[in-house]
Amino acid sequence: MTDERDDPLHIVLLVTPHFNVSATTSFIDPFRVANYLTATTMFSWDLVSESGGLIPSSSGFSVQTKSLPEIGNRNPALVVVSTSWTPERHYTDLIVGTLKKWMRAGVTVGALDTGAFVLAKAGLLSGKTATVHYEHIDALIEVAPKTTVSEDLFTLDDRVFTCCGGSAATDVALHFLRSYCGVSLANAASRYLFHHDVRGEGSTQNPKGTEPTGYATPGTVRNAIDLMEAHLEEPLPIPVLCQRLGVSQRQLSRLFGQYVRRSPVEYYRDIRLDRARGLVTQTEMKLSEVAAASGFNSQVHFSRAYKQRFGLAPGADRIEGRVPFEFRAWPMYSPKSRSDMDD
Repeated sequence: MTDERDDPLHIVLLVTPHFNVSATTSFIDPFRVANYLTATTMFSWDLVSESGGLIPSSSGFSVQTKSLPEIGNRNPALVVVSTSWTPERHYTDLIVGTLKKWMRAGVTVGALDTGAFVLAKAGLLSGKTATVHYEHIDALIEVAPKTTVSEDLFTLDDRVFTCCGGSAATDVALHFLRSYCGVSLANAASRYLFHHDVRGEGSTQNPKGTEPTGYATPGTVRNAIDLMEAHLEEPLPIPVLCQRLGVSQRQLSRLFGQYVRRSPVEYYRDIRLDRARGLVTQTEMKLSEVAAASGFNSQVHFSRAYKQRFGLAPGADRIEGRVPFEFRAWPMYSPKSRSDMDD
């Protein structure tokens, strides 16, 4: 950038109702800090929505936005789509058309959280690698078959980027800050934000080893979970899983009881149901196909297990699960699951 004071690099944050405010502010903060540290307006940004006005976030905070038609004829340097619940409600002609126009004009376009679904609908992820929050990875695979879906924190593919959300939004923003302004300012902004361990491309959403709070899960348990997650559609019988791990069923049950507080069978069933819920609420797959994709041979068994875990049947959850979080009963788990989480 030549004269940042006169020609700041402009960023558009395109938000939708019930967007993730934490991921959005995490993305913009490094640029705000860069302006502060250099005492110049190196970056400017606008919060934008389709119609403008006050837009509520998923956590209840609301932000004032400009309307997309107000700024749609300009070409910013960077556009970020930030959505959370019900991204499919925002596949409008105005949003999709404006994103396509910006891409044709050479603008870098990206997404936070479920914003990747909007990019996919606009055709911007075709033939590219993308990511989304791990809760929605299976759904993105289904709705974007021409996209390579990654479990990384963020992806950068030509002029398109995606980010799983949360604090990873700071990591991808620092990547752009470094590319725009150099390593020195990016490091200074990282220190100012106490973001001391900047994660780069290729960093996974769920790294192995020590848990975030410092609690270490035994390797046998982690390896068992890896095997389970790799065989969701065709579940491995627990004896076969133990054979591959080289442990007895009794030992595996003891370890799961101690560290996971569920038996291997219960945990395996629950992660299959978690996958099913993402497909139920984020795709239009037939419920029979969802059951099969989640390793249930009987749709009756699937529906019964689903209702026991989430409190309502799959068909009802397809409707209720798309209602923004704060308008639904919390949590969407059975009393047994709630007590497990509280322990």
